[in-house]
Amino acid sequence: MIKHANEHKLKWFARLGYGARGLIYTVIGGLAVMSAIGVGGGTVDSKGAIQKAMQQPLGQTLLVILLIGLLGYVSWRLIQAVKDTDHHGTSIKGVAVRSGLFVSSITHAALAFYTVTLLLPTGSSSGSGSDSAQGFVASTPGQIVLGLVGIAVIGAGLAHIAKGYKSGFMKYMSIPAKQKSWASPLCQFGLMARGVVWLMIGWFLIQSSLKARAGDIAGMGEALNTLARSPYGNWLLGIVALGLFAFGVYSFLEAAWRRIDA
Repeated sequence: MIKHANEHKLKWFARLGYGARGLIYTVIGGLAVMSAIGVGGGTVDSKGAIQKAMQQPLGQTLLVILLIGLLGYVSWRLIQAVKDTDHHGTSIKGVAVRSGLFVSSITHAALAFYTVTLLLPTGSSSGSGSDSAQGFVASTPGQIVLGLVGIAVIGAGLAHIAKGYKSGFMKYMSIPAKQKSWASPLCQFGLMARGVVWLMIGWFLIQSSLKARAGDIAGMGEALNTLARSPYGNWLLGIVALGLFAFGVYSFLEAAWRRIDA
């Protein structure tokens, strides 16, 4: 009975986590869409999306909910990686996928920590940790790690594109038959758009590694800015932004319909 109750709680914790990811990406995509069509908005990364959430009415309450969701997502990703709940196995591909899930737990744990710093009184956080990280990235070992991370991010981007193109997500979802006609293509579009952005971020990381300049490290916001500055920039930014918004909706659909084997 206790085990069943804990599994039930974990499932809802995981669903709240998918919802938190959905909120972050709908904010990123929505702001970028507004920027592309010239009605305000802007290009932000995940941290920028969390900052925007804090600026809304009842922002601190929203951040507390977001923090709980991020912690749920971190826990679920760790369980997916360690317990292999999705049965990826121990083949090279399976280990790669599970490693990606583990890295996802780390990156979202960093977002959760960042959310905590926003909830703390101003000035309570120290910049020494950030300075130390910049110092490591500027070193030779740091540049090697940065390049390897860039390659891994490109691999993750390609995996997202393939997962979207082949509808690989469907085997983990229980989408009602009446909803598949719109939900499936929306999920495909969202996954492929996120994959394109990750390809760009991975390339930025590799370039930073080759140039040995820690200050060149760029994330999602810079990737979207790069699209905006390219030929037909507003069109490209608009398409990718819509895709990121669709990925946010996909995350909400996962919160509702993903099969979670706790």
